[in-house]
Amino acid sequence: MKHTASITLLLLGIFLLAQFIGIAIIYQYIDLEKSTATGKTTFKALPIGERPPVQEKTSYIPIMAALLIGTAMLWMLLKYNLQWIWKLWFLIAVTVSLTVAGSVLMPTAIALAVALVLGIWKIFRPNFWVQNITELFIYGGLAAIFVPIFNLLSVGILIVLIAVYDAYAVWKSKHMVTIATAQVKAGIFAGLLIPYQNHKLIAPKAHPPEAKGKLQKIRTAVLGGGDIGFPLIFAGVVLKEIGLWQSLVIPFFSALGLAFLLWWGKDKQFYPAMPFIGAGCFIGLGVVWLIGLVM
Repeated sequence: MKHTASITLLLLGIFLLAQFIGIAIIYQYIDLEKSTATGKTTFKALPIGERPPVQEKTSYIPIMAALLIGTAMLWMLLKYNLQWIWKLWFLIAVTVSLTVAGSVLMPTAIALAVALVLGIWKIFRPNFWVQNITELFIYGGLAAIFVPIFNLLSVGILIVLIAVYDAYAVWKSKHMVTIATAQVKAGIFAGLLIPYQNHKLIAPKAHPPEAKGKLQKIRTAVLGGGDIGFPLIFAGVVLKEIGLWQSLVIPFFSALGLAFLLWWGKDKQFYPAMPFIGAGCFIGLGVVWLIGLVM
């Protein structure tokens, strides 16, 4: 196994919880009245900004291009130690995502204030709780932005492209390993961080001042944000195109794909998660279709 049984179960549990919270957030953005009247799933406007103006059938193209460009920019920022730009960029992304997620529970102004506080806390005073609790809601906010611009075909193509790219970036070029390692060291990682020792991410006060607020050099289990966000977008599109209960099936199979990787993987080695999680997404969709045929 790649991690201990307890860490593996914790990773899988948080992953599943993030998926179901995300589906709940996406569902809250569906305009049920208009959807019923038109017979087509219609989404409410976002509290902050507009969704990307792209066509559903080709939406995977600009999203994939943006991912590649963003990865290249992040690699340059980390390479030249321009952490302040990365922190600002990350703060904006976290704040927007949490605001979109929080607006289903509270007025937008309050959601924005809470999101900003949590974003600053997450970036400048990282710890186990704020890091992972915010991750539960960030991807629901992102999915609420991007799910409406996909259909099943385009999101399926996106998942395949992401899986291929993830495998190349981890096994061949290894640049994703470099980026992930640099993010963890900088304490501004996008994804789940579960340390093996006492669930503490910040250095104790007994350490030198320059270590304050940084991650301790202890063994840490990580799961990248894309490994949470992309299967959630897939499940969200299933919600949009097929139905609610069908979308709730998908996370169990994407989690099974992740579980297989964590069981099959070896200790202290890096693996691309999306080929396994993506396969789980497609198997889950196949099960949904089979159930539909039987029913």
